[in-house]
Amino acid sequence: MPMPTEERVSQLVAGLVERRGFDLEGVEISTAGKHADAQAKVKVTVDSDGTADLDTIATLSSELSLLLDDAGEFGETPYLLEVSTPGIDRPLTADRHWRRAQGRKVRVTLRPGAEPPDPGGSARFEARVGALGQDSVALVLGGKRNPHRVHVPLADIAEAVVQVEFSAPGERELELAGGVAPGRPKPGHEDDALAVDDAADARGNTDALPVTASDSTEGIVE
Repeated sequence: MPMPTEERVSQLVAGLVERRGFDLEGVEISTAGKHADAQAKVKVTVDSDGTADLDTIATLSSELSLLLDDAGEFGETPYLLEVSTPGIDRPLTADRHWRRAQGRKVRVTLRPGAEPPDPGGSARFEARVGALGQDSVALVLGGKRNPHRVHVPLADIAEAVVQVEFSAPGERELELAGGVAPGRPKPGHEDDALAVDDAADARGNTDALPVTASDSTEGIVE
């Protein structure tokens, strides 16, 4: 029996993910082994406006595992289901991503032909995310030394990726950004979070690392 596509699994899980208060950010399916020994890994990435703790993600993982088992899409192929939240260094591709990234540092690349927000500036620059408008986003340039706020049309941004930070932002810099989005981790604590091991993460340290829960199943439909 062929493996289900990522699109098919997305269709199966989207309703449950939404009912549990999350947004479905993506589904990835990979396979290890060959023929009879093959095992699939299904990674489901979810996010929400608040902070997702390990228990909540583990509950969602169990529910999604049951849903996939009942659907029988994997036939007799065993699979490992991993449900997690996005990591820090995520690209911002939707309005909700910009809202949740408020207060974070991002690396922005403008589309060809777009004018840099600072005259004579580069088309690729770092900034701190401010409030999201209808068609534009406020960005704080200048770092700690010379923080100043500009507004950049979303249509001018080709790519924006959240950056890992190892020191706290300046007070004025964060003030101009409007603070950190409610329920999101404060920037500048990644040095501690990235040093923790998997055991610490499993105890619920979610300040900067993605929250992950896994379920493994034989996936055999009787």
